[in-house]
Amino acid sequence: MYQRIRDLREDRDLTQQNIADYLQCSQRIYSNYERGDVDIPTSVLIKLAHFHGTSVDYLLGLVDDPKTHSHERTE
Repeated sequence: MYQRIRDLREDRDLTQQNIADYLQCSQRIYSNYERGDVDIPTSVLIKLAHFHGTSVDYLLGLVDDPKTHSHERTE
């Protein structure tokens, strides 16, 4: 999960501060999220998914396609 939020940020050429501003937290807190030093609150995961146009399922590693939700999988 932590690598995915970092990759999404870097793919858009955004800084940690850009994301921290969106989340209304400090850059240090956001950095801790990306490194996995602290658990990301559910409300923050939802905001990150919305910001990046993806699903929480993708951020959590439940699906590999950033546009797919776990309930859409066919098995």
